[in-house]
Amino acid sequence: MARQPVKVIWALLALLIVGCQGKQSAQSAPADGGRTVHIEPGPDAPQRIQEALIMAQPGQVVELAAGRYNFESALSLDVDKVTLRGAGQDKTILSFAHQKAGTGGEGVSITSDGVVIEDLAIEDTPGDALKFQRVEPVTVRRVRTEWTGGPKETNGGYGIYPVECGYVLVENCVATGASDAGIYVGQSTYVVVRHNLVFGNVAGIEIENCKHADVYENKATGNTGGILVFSLPNLPAGNGRYCRVFDNEVVYNNLDNFAPAGNIVGMVPPGTGIMLMAYDEVEVFGNKIRDNSTVNLGLLSYLTTEKAYDDPRYDPYCEAVYIHDNQFTGGGDRPRGLLGETLKNLTGGTFPDIVYDGIVDEEKLVDGRLPADLNIVIDNNGDADFVNLDLANFDPLKLKMPKISRDLAPHQGTRKPLAAVTLKSSPAERTDDKHISE
Repeated sequence: MARQPVKVIWALLALLIVGCQGKQSAQSAPADGGRTVHIEPGPDAPQRIQEALIMAQPGQVVELAAGRYNFESALSLDVDKVTLRGAGQDKTILSFAHQKAGTGGEGVSITSDGVVIEDLAIEDTPGDALKFQRVEPVTVRRVRTEWTGGPKETNGGYGIYPVECGYVLVENCVATGASDAGIYVGQSTYVVVRHNLVFGNVAGIEIENCKHADVYENKATGNTGGILVFSLPNLPAGNGRYCRVFDNEVVYNNLDNFAPAGNIVGMVPPGTGIMLMAYDEVEVFGNKIRDNSTVNLGLLSYLTTEKAYDDPRYDPYCEAVYIHDNQFTGGGDRPRGLLGETLKNLTGGTFPDIVYDGIVDEEKLVDGRLPADLNIVIDNNGDADFVNLDLANFDPLKLKMPKISRDLAPHQGTRKPLAAVTLKSSPAERTDDKHISE
């Protein structure tokens, strides 16, 4: 993979400054042969952290002591196989509340392979908090991203944000306050998002245009939407597929939507538990989904958004989805947002646990139905209720009403479970310089 060139002037300045600091520097001499650089808080700590990342060698650890580090510019890393480690997500705090304009929108930006970020917090970034782009593997663990003023349209879009990456692991993290998604993984391949807490975001967790993603044992609560699995048009990675969402707790995601105008997640109704849109080969199982006031689980075609697109490769339909062995409680009692307000009258003012828009690719129908390998299969979800809204035949301006069905029979059965995602166990396993693609 091509690398961004190291900034030579920065490197020379770093050498001069470190040389002049001598014994007065709060950056300790490595005690392990140079593998670890330890940095203590102080007025010049942000500068010393950036210098350490510029001068780092593959395999090195930049370790930040407990304390608050106040940055006026973005922090970047373009050296492979470096670990940036704090003393804990509530102990080592990187604050970007006073970041100056024109110094980069992100808090921490990673453009190198095999980087590990762990045990620290990133707060109040003007843009995205922690961004990885076109790298692999990615490891983020025990990181907190937060906008401390609570939900606001002016907050940064994404908390933890790997995009166009491979072999992504995000675990044991906390994300709150993002005006788009607390944890977002987009256009990436081989993804595991597990054991995280997301709250107070527009979307708690969003998987977008990825292939082979496992999202499990997370808690999503108090967001506008808990877990979103979206495939969108006009993106380089093409259609998303092969996603498992399982053993999550998705409860009480009823926060008002505070996304900036024009953002696609701005159409997500407050009170959404899990939403699948235009994704194929999705398995949703073993989740506890409760008290999401608009809909506990929704399956939508991109056509429902009524947004135009120009992408001949794009498949806007949900197909080959398997929903089974979930627990549903409450929810659907107060549909909100444009989608909820528009459709609630079709269902008597409330939504069942599982809502399917019923929009299918008519060119794929066989005897009026999707073939078995493309069908939506819903099985063994206790007493969960269901509705097919048949929105392809809904046009209120023409007084055209859909044939709404609550019959689960066309969707009963089983499907072959999707395979678990396997990640590289460590950055050292990388043997080439090519970014994975599929």
